[in-house]
Amino acid sequence: MSTTPSTGAARTGHATGSAGAPTSPRGGTPAPRWLRGFHDRESAAARLVCFPHAGGAANAFAALSAALPEDIGLLAVQYPGRQDRRAEPCADTIAALAAGVAGALTDGTEGEERGGVPLFLLGHSMGALVAFETARLLQDRSGPEAARLFVSAARSPSADWAEPDVDALSDEQVVSELRRLGGVPEALLSDPETVRELLRLLRADVRALRRHRAPRDAVLTAPVTVLLSAGDPKNSLAQMAEWAAHTKAGHAVETLDGGHFALIEQSERVAELITGAVRADLAAPGPAPAAPAAPTTRADAGAGTPADLVRDILVAGLDGRRPRLTTEPAALEDAAREQFSPEAFGYVSGTAGTGATGRANRAAFDRWRLVPRMLRGAVRRDLAVSVAGQRLPAPVLLAPLGGQAVVHPEGELASARAAAATGLPFVLSTFASRSLEEVAEQAGPGPRWFQLYLPSERAVAESLVRRAERNGYTALVLTVDAGFLGFRPAELDPAYSPYLRGIGIANFTSDPAFRAGLPPEPDGAAVVRRWAQISTDPALVWEDVAWLRSMTGLPLLVKGILHPEDARLALEHGAQGVVVSNHGGRQLDGGIAALDALPAVRAAVGGDVPVLMDSGVRNGSDVLKALALGADAVLYGRPYVYGLGLDGQRGVEHVLRCLLADLDLALALTGCASARAVTADLVVPRDRLPGPLPGAAAQDPAAQDPAARTRTADLDGAPR
Repeated sequence: MSTTPSTGAARTGHATGSAGAPTSPRGGTPAPRWLRGFHDRESAAARLVCFPHAGGAANAFAALSAALPEDIGLLAVQYPGRQDRRAEPCADTIAALAAGVAGALTDGTEGEERGGVPLFLLGHSMGALVAFETARLLQDRSGPEAARLFVSAARSPSADWAEPDVDALSDEQVVSELRRLGGVPEALLSDPETVRELLRLLRADVRALRRHRAPRDAVLTAPVTVLLSAGDPKNSLAQMAEWAAHTKAGHAVETLDGGHFALIEQSERVAELITGAVRADLAAPGPAPAAPAAPTTRADAGAGTPADLVRDILVAGLDGRRPRLTTEPAALEDAAREQFSPEAFGYVSGTAGTGATGRANRAAFDRWRLVPRMLRGAVRRDLAVSVAGQRLPAPVLLAPLGGQAVVHPEGELASARAAAATGLPFVLSTFASRSLEEVAEQAGPGPRWFQLYLPSERAVAESLVRRAERNGYTALVLTVDAGFLGFRPAELDPAYSPYLRGIGIANFTSDPAFRAGLPPEPDGAAVVRRWAQISTDPALVWEDVAWLRSMTGLPLLVKGILHPEDARLALEHGAQGVVVSNHGGRQLDGGIAALDALPAVRAAVGGDVPVLMDSGVRNGSDVLKALALGADAVLYGRPYVYGLGLDGQRGVEHVLRCLLADLDLALALTGCASARAVTADLVVPRDRLPGPLPGAAAQDPAAQDPAARTRTADLDGAPR
């Protein structure tokens, strides 16, 4: 049975027979044994090498090849035993497949015409393991290395995939599993000849897969991007997040709609994601040689950017329509002051003591001025960064502000939906008014983290962490600056605490370890009393960070860091990164501004450690200043909660879209084509003139060490 590009088998990439000899990317001549091209792109700035799934073939990627732009060429791997290589025996091991592909990419017959062009690898399911091992071989040889690895529908190479022994299953059982996963048209599964050929290949490939298990210390020097399908019945976000342990560079997660074969079935969406990552890698310092991206025309300028919000608002004004909420952060706070109850507004907006630390946070941003550069051609900006192992559309996360039901009955549920709608990660507070399970259901497949106040009762602490792991939270942010409640007049004068009224303790009332310590049939007072006794631990020491590190594999960030030595101690005790924060000025009156502390913390940990910051961020220019001074991303808190109280989910979305539009325009107006292009020379103190200044390099370590500006962000944090 022969397959052609019009058949369902070709569309899904299952090898069901022989095919005509493929042509090379240069056309006309027989293709190399291992690599097959579909479109002639001699001027490509990068090549994407694609590895099929078990039972699959190179033609799985024909549609993706067509969807990619002219500056990205595609080569598909053709495994032995199928299509034009049907006469060869199937490979016995993943290592054998990887060795064959690595040789094809480096030897004189299959690799010479592609020399000098950066290679990006993409593996689907079993193909992810082959791609990973190929990348390892390439980095150990002289010649091309992988600039980035994309993986789809695959657990990490050191994980137990728990694949069944298909040789022990009947044909009917295997076909039933294929129907469950999707990807093969029913017409093909009803054809006996097709099924025989498919089962032959599938059994051989799964045998190789079952034999393979990479060591846990097998790592790539290239970054890894996970393409996660929301409806994949075999692979969860938590499982695929384990890829982070197998790279020394950034680890990102992108989500797709659909099931196990979403990579094959959604070529346009996959091409969009891959193109963005490839072009960003080519434009940034890193392992990929700098190669020119496809030129952008004036007609393309700004198409589909967050800044379009400005145009949309102004055009709507022609019909007499205005935004429901203000676009100005200070005015938004004023509107919240008018509409919220005094207790609710005091809880959200209040600061410690005289408010000196809160004022210092804003004054710190005002002390720095942006120095725009002209004629840089930044017609289309890439806001994306890698944060907490996930590629995000902007360097912004929603801060974990607790007890949000104080301002809106849906509380964190509405905020999580708004975060998902804008693609930004939601960081859930331990002191949320909705349980982490409820929030996970509303957040969808998008990234989310869990902020932890470590309870004094360690059984409760471990239970909270295990629940976070089970419900798809992929990083922990340990807050260490709130063992004692700050002196907050806005809460003390009205004698108001939402927590003592049962708002903000849902993660405890839903926790089995917490409930195990309650008396039989407890009343509300007994529940709140137990919460108050164990919810935080004022006796925390650095060894407790090490304990937390030892009991979870999730990435761990320590939030509340202001002193460089504390940043170093956090790393020594197992944290992967830090969040520079003074709790939004809510804890210590007269403390240092978070932005003022940021450069010294970055200098203390170096350029490769994720550093986030919060406290005082209000607009897009603030985000740029934080990036220039050493942050990988920021946590954004009070403004979105004002939006929540004023207009629910719609209000949160409005506030977030305004921030993203402002950030996008700030990048454009400063001449930055991407968030990763922001460097220390973008800002100067307000009392200095721009330009080379004596001692400027000494002020900012990143000015001396370009490596200190690499963006390998990893985490989260924020105010309670």
